Amino acid sequence: MRSRKALLYVPGSDMHKMEKAAASGADCVCLDLEDGVAENMKTEARGTIAAALGNLDFGRSERMVRVNAFVSGRTADDLTAVLPTKPDAILLPKVSVAEQIAEINAVMRKTEQAHGWPEDGIALLVIVESARGIVNLASICAQAEVYPRFQGIVFGAEDYAADMGATRTAEVSELLYARSAVVTHCVAFGLQAIDLVTVNFKDLEMLESESTRGAQMGYTGKQVIHPAQVEPVQRIFTPSQAEVERALFILNQAKEFAALGKGAFALDGEMVDRPVIKRAELVLARAGIEFH
Repeated sequence: MRSRKALLYVPGSDMHKMEKAAASGADCVCLDLEDGVAENMKTEARGTIAAALGNLDFGRSERMVRVNAFVSGRTADDLTAVLPTKPDAILLPKVSVAEQIAEINAVMRKTEQAHGWPEDGIALLVIVESARGIVNLASICAQAEVYPRFQGIVFGAEDYAADMGATRTAEVSELLYARSAVVTHCVAFGLQAIDLVTVNFKDLEMLESESTRGAQMGYTGKQVIHPAQVEPVQRIFTPSQAEVERALFILNQAKEFAALGKGAFALDGEMVDRPVIKRAELVLARAGIEFH
């Protein structure tokens, strides 16, 4: 599964912006057919995105397309236009019930079969952004056990707040329950959890604060809307060298004590047991380091 620390949205109707995004170094570049495209440009944007996927060099960035939600009536045509260009992933917004995962998976699988591509080769992520979606998280996330392409959930904070009639604040306390619920369910079902957007892309101090909090909560990445947000997000969601070295030390010590038949031990005056070892393993996983 790809690492998605910085998920960068770019309007699918603007080739120039897609060119800049392709060179941004973001872990994932999401070519947007939904909120980033005006209603009268959505049909044209399908062709623009198909051309970008066919002609632009995205480097190491994942090539994702956010299609319009099922409620829009545009999803099928969006998929018909972009799937033949074989993006790396599809992002489905406004997911509120588990059945929507099965519905889009069927279309994606049919396209893969028609082209002779490997089954489940195109990944699927979804955006949960409503009260109904939050209360249905368990059944939605459980679809990961049925559909291997389903790899993560993106928390749509702005739409969720609007659905709730909540007032957005700098402290984001109004989002605490939903934000916690998304990451908790993702961890429970082995899914990636992508945190909220910092809407003011010029406020890098707020970006760093929100990113740090999201990483502390257990999110694996964050949505961004400007190339300037990519580096801070990648840095904060990547374990530091000190954290990596500490994790390696803990795991090496755990290996030695395990050989002596001990599952828990003291290290620098602190007790190390299975939860501490698991956190060390997670640090290395997020740093892309294998421990043997």
